Amino acid sequence: MKILITGSTGLVGSVLTGELAQAGHTVCRLVRPETKSKATRDGSGFDVKWNPLTGELGALAVGADAVVNLAGASIAQGRWTAQRKRELRGSRVDSTRALVHALAKMAVRPRVLISASATGIYGDRGDEVLTEESRLGTDFLSEVAAAWEAEAEKAEALGIRVVQARFGLILARHGGALAKMARPFRLGVGGKLGSGQQWVSWINLEDVVAILRLALENGTLRGPINVVSPQPVRNGEFTAALAKALHRPALFAAPAMALRLILGEMADALLLASQRVIPEQLEKLGYRFLHTNLQATLAGFLA
Repeated sequence: MKILITGSTGLVGSVLTGELAQAGHTVCRLVRPETKSKATRDGSGFDVKWNPLTGELGALAVGADAVVNLAGASIAQGRWTAQRKRELRGSRVDSTRALVHALAKMAVRPRVLISASATGIYGDRGDEVLTEESRLGTDFLSEVAAAWEAEAEKAEALGIRVVQARFGLILARHGGALAKMARPFRLGVGGKLGSGQQWVSWINLEDVVAILRLALENGTLRGPINVVSPQPVRNGEFTAALAKALHRPALFAAPAMALRLILGEMADALLLASQRVIPEQLEKLGYRFLHTNLQATLAGFLA
C-alpha cells in the first residue's frame, strides 16, 4: 500500500513508519512546506509537502491507498493558557479538517483514514467502565477530542473508511510520558498522584503499532476504537509498579491541591481524571494483545 502519515516524527509515527516500510509499504511522511523533503537511505519512505493551514497537499500524495493522521501538539507541554488551548485545538481539529478537504480534491481517494484521538474524550468518570459506546465528557480535552473525531468522520461521506483511534497512556522505552513519570522515582521522591484511586488506561507502544496496522488492513473496522490494554489499573497500582520496576520507593504522594496549583487545569485532565477504559471493539475482533501485564511492561522498559 501507499500510505500517507502525518505526525510521522512523533512517538507512534516514527515506529509505525519504520515498520510499515519494512513490511514493504510505500510510506509518505506529510511534512510542512518549510521542511526539506528527502528520501531516506534506510528505505523508510519519503516526504510529501503538506500545509495544514491551507490543506495544500503535494503531488507525490497521488495514488495513496491509506492515510494515518497522528498530528497534534503535546498536551503535556506547558500550562493551558488560552493561547495554548487554541494551539492544541488547532493542531488537531483544524489540521484534520484541512486534511479531509485535501482528500476530497483527489480524483482517486484513499480507502481508509485512521485518525488519532484520545481516551480523554470520556472525561473524568470515576469507576465507570467505559467502552466505545459510552457517552462523552464535557471538559476541554473531551470537547477537543470530540471535534477532532467529527472532522475525521466527514471523510466517510467521501467513500473513505474512517477509524478513530482513542489512545490511552502509551508506554514506550524511549520518548512519551514514561520517562517523565519515572524521573521523580529515580530521585527517590515518587509516589501516587492525589488519592491514587483514579483509573489509568495504558497500552504498550508495540500493541499500538500492531493495532494501527490491523486498522489499515481490516476493512470491517471503522468508527472509534479504544486503543488501550484490557487491564486498566488505579494510579496507586501504577505508581507502585513503576517504583518496583525502578527498585525505588513510592512514598511521596503528590496532593491534588499542589498539582492544581502547579499545573492548573491540566492537572485535573491529565493526572487526576479517572478513565477506566476497555478495548471492547478490539476484543470483539479477536485482537490478541501482546502486552497485558503492567509490571512486566514497565520492567521490560526500565530494567
